[in-house]
Amino acid sequence: MKFPRTMRTYCPRCKTHTEFNVSLYKAGKRRAAREGERRFSSKQKGYGGMKRPVQHNQAKVSKKQSIQLECRECGYKLQRKGIRLKRAEVA
Repeated sequence: MKFPRTMRTYCPRCKTHTEFNVSLYKAGKRRAAREGERRFSSKQKGYGGMKRPVQHNQAKVSKKQSIQLECRECGYKLQRKGIRLKRAEVA
């Protein structure tokens, strides 16, 4: 699915409809120092196998893609609900 490069929608900070730059949301880098990451690595240490179940049979065919909008006026970022797509691109 193709998304437009710009989109006019409501900005809660400007309190009016403005132009937004459209980009695909990309997850950030995982940090080893975060509390959950530290807790999981400590549980994984030593003998006893995986502490969380490993998913073997994948039922879903595609991942959910969500688009990120950035206001051109004030730089406010908002995210749209994820849609299940094979391929998404900003054109």
